[in-house]
Amino acid sequence: MTEPQSEQDRSYQNNLRPEDQKKVDEFLSRGVNSVERKPFRPIRLLLLLMAVVIGFSLFSQYIPRWAGIY
Repeated sequence: MTEPQSEQDRSYQNNLRPEDQKKVDEFLSRGVNSVERKPFRPIRLLLLLMAVVIGFSLFSQYIPRWAGIY
């Protein structure tokens, strides 16, 4: 009673006509879409943001000492 794989899941099948698929492939292969990118690393971004905030905090405490206010 098990149906073949192609009958069970049609979500992976291509519903475009060949000329439309060709246009999509051409669009994806040019410009911004043609550049291979490194994967997004959110932890690295978080660490960089923390370093910048800490750096600005320390710098803002150094400014009044340098100016002789404290």
